Amino acid sequence: MNKKVVTGLAVMAGLFLYAGNANQVQAEGTRDQGPDWSIYQGYTAQFGRPSDKFAISQVGGYYRGRFVVQPTYRSQVSSTIAQGKRAHTYIYSEFSNNWQANQMLNYYLPRIQTPKGSLVALDVESGTPNTSSIMYALNRIKKAGYTPLLYTSKSYASGRFNLQQISNSYPLWLAEYPDYKVRKVPYYGMFPSFNNVNIFQFTSTYRAGGLDGNVDLTGLTKAGYKGYKKPSTGGVVANPKGNDKKQPQAVKDGLNANKTKKSNIKVGDMVKVNFSAKRWSNGAGIPRWVKGKSYKVIQVSGNKVLLGGIMSWLNRSNAEILIKSNQSSHPAKQTASYYTVRYGDNLGSIAARYRTTIAKLARLNGISNINYIRTGQRLKIAGSASNGRTSNTGRYRIVKSGDTLQYLSYLTGYSVNYLAQKNGIVNKNNIFVGQRIYY
Repeated sequence: MNKKVVTGLAVMAGLFLYAGNANQVQAEGTRDQGPDWSIYQGYTAQFGRPSDKFAISQVGGYYRGRFVVQPTYRSQVSSTIAQGKRAHTYIYSEFSNNWQANQMLNYYLPRIQTPKGSLVALDVESGTPNTSSIMYALNRIKKAGYTPLLYTSKSYASGRFNLQQISNSYPLWLAEYPDYKVRKVPYYGMFPSFNNVNIFQFTSTYRAGGLDGNVDLTGLTKAGYKGYKKPSTGGVVANPKGNDKKQPQAVKDGLNANKTKKSNIKVGDMVKVNFSAKRWSNGAGIPRWVKGKSYKVIQVSGNKVLLGGIMSWLNRSNAEILIKSNQSSHPAKQTASYYTVRYGDNLGSIAARYRTTIAKLARLNGISNINYIRTGQRLKIAGSASNGRTSNTGRYRIVKSGDTLQYLSYLTGYSVNYLAQKNGIVNKNNIFVGQRIYY
């Protein structure tokens, strides 16, 4: 989600206990935590800490008539389920009236890939929303069989819509950050005290490089699930309500991956380096920044797997399978995202909006003259992942005069080989000023 404005307003720590029905508030120390994601977190589920219990993933955005689908959504959901955690959904919602809200939900509700009863949140933090259209949208989500939730901040809602009226009927997910330091646990001195607050987004830096962190105050993120189960093979998994065979395909893929034995990890599978992993198969220590991240398996040898992107061998015992190569939610099998050019657009503005490059857009769409695109033209924004290369989203540094890939390796902590493969660089001695180097 977008960065929230950090304010200096603190509230009494005791106020955080009120989140609607005080009897439903979980005791301190038992509150589940988890992240929320958009396209910037990539195709597989990233968590802030191993004890996280849930994640909320963006299915797409609605910008007053314009749809921006997140190609990362399905695989984020399936890889969340594969790790035994509860998956939920949110929609970036920029609408001004009931007609726009209806148009948005007609488009996105059929695309929800989390279980019936799970959370479907409206992310309202821009545009010109009003109380009646927000209530209309939440009502529609409820009628569709999901648990509706409003995400916003008190500062944004003030003067725009009646947050109190909405909270009388529906739970809130509110954001407030004390700073941009990495935080693993909530700082309740910044809690946005209000009626019916169920989820508190307490940081946008849950881990280094950026990740939203949330705490579930009331157990709301258990909606759509009925505890846990342990298949005959695989790990413990959050058990979706309803028949497994009737679940959305992403949930089925996640359940299937979860019960896959480590001995059956194959080339093309996506695996996570476990937080508990200490050493590569050659005995070298595994850097902290690698743990919890996922990579494509590009080679298998006995009890070892070679991870694309970082080109390191990992013992199977330290890998957790997230997405099987033959599953529909695998990044390589997902439909590419498209954008229809509007009046005033140029290739540079579109590249900036989707965190990609002009060169990549030109290559994907066969554009020879980067200064010429036409209104109504349909542009391919992102294609499938290939050759073990991770998608270019998230953190990056812009090359300055005098920079080398070796220097950027020193600054970021990532190897030269990793940076080269991540960014499709063939000649490691040839980078140019203004280039984005993703890491």
